[in-house]
Amino acid sequence: MVERRQPIWVKDAVDKVMQWKKRGEVEWISIDDCEGLFLAEPLNADHDVPPFNRSPYDGFAIRSEDTQTASREQPLKLSVIDEIGAGQVSRKIVGENQAVRIMTGAALPAGTDAVIMLELVKEERLENHNFIWIKRRVDKDENVSFQGEDAQKGEVLLKKGTYINPGVKALLATFGYHRVPVSKKPVIGIIATGSELLKIDEPLLPGKIRNSNGYMIEAQIKRAGGSVIKYQNCADDLESLHTAVQKAMDECDAVITTGGVSVGDFDYLPEVYRRLKADILFNKIAMRPGSVTSVAVSNEKLLFGLSGNPSACYVGFELYVRPVIRYWLHSSRPFLRAGQAFLKSDFPKSNPFNRFVRSKTTFEGGTIHVHPVGLDKSSVVTSLSLADCLMVLPGGTRGYRKGDLVDVLFLDDQTGSEEPWKEKPRSSRL
Repeated sequence: MVERRQPIWVKDAVDKVMQWKKRGEVEWISIDDCEGLFLAEPLNADHDVPPFNRSPYDGFAIRSEDTQTASREQPLKLSVIDEIGAGQVSRKIVGENQAVRIMTGAALPAGTDAVIMLELVKEERLENHNFIWIKRRVDKDENVSFQGEDAQKGEVLLKKGTYINPGVKALLATFGYHRVPVSKKPVIGIIATGSELLKIDEPLLPGKIRNSNGYMIEAQIKRAGGSVIKYQNCADDLESLHTAVQKAMDECDAVITTGGVSVGDFDYLPEVYRRLKADILFNKIAMRPGSVTSVAVSNEKLLFGLSGNPSACYVGFELYVRPVIRYWLHSSRPFLRAGQAFLKSDFPKSNPFNRFVRSKTTFEGGTIHVHPVGLDKSSVVTSLSLADCLMVLPGGTRGYRKGDLVDVLFLDDQTGSEEPWKEKPRSSRL
């Protein structure tokens, strides 16, 4: 007898999964190895940046009050009393009609309050002494980088959970983090199921396909910030599948299976859940593709049963697995970042359920536009290589028209969102 399943809303499914979220452990590693990881503690400024008033250019540090009458007709002559480079400090106090030659990054000498760029002065040497001529007024604070203008001591610069890109690494170096607190990656196990699956290096045979889901999910896990253990592909055999899932649950922080979650004669995961005495959170969602996405919990570990269809598998990961990984990595924004874009072409397909369409955005005339890529079928894999977002089309419609404003979820974005995408149900019943 075919099992009847009651679908739940996408937001409800996300909420059920996130009830089991966990924070990962913190480990300290060398700054040389931290890029691409996630901060496990906030980064606070322990000093002002810059730590002193400094010059942003090569030029001369001067007193602005001396230049008030300077003009082309009445140029001002200043005596150069010192010269300093970056990392040097002048011990002299600059007085009336005096200047100090200064290099980019050097601290302003005492008594000065402005810098005039090198190319705006005329230099002259008389009787073994250097002078400069200025032909315009210089305002107070002109060409000065002020102490603390970039960052002030005590300021929170980066939140924990921040993705460490080259700019973040520069900040870490600025504040002396030779060892960096990062979130230890969650270990996610992958088990692909199905007797039809071939290894990547095997020749195609009638009725067989190569296992693309395993490689796709591996890349998605790494993009989200996790690490991967891949287990042997399980054919449609209950005993071998149960053994593999149990082993993965013992060795990993969470487990993903692909395929075997439908209600066919060879879909064994429901029985595996029963053998594991797992609590099934849900086994059907009001969405396309991926309506049969299932999630269970065993010994406080999540077991994600994703569809064997590539696009459905992909979407299921991004909506339900990614936020768990990002939360583990101490992010306060674990969900896909949402935005809006104008539909570039008609999408006439009716939507009884919420539809997540593999799509691509373009920037035209100051606005963002979006269009589907490839065929909108859950079994299609080519569209995944072209998509940079998921276009979200709420259920209960007869299709969408060119120019409609629709929601999009950005796939490669590292910023994330504090809240998941929320559908607006058209009725209280599915």
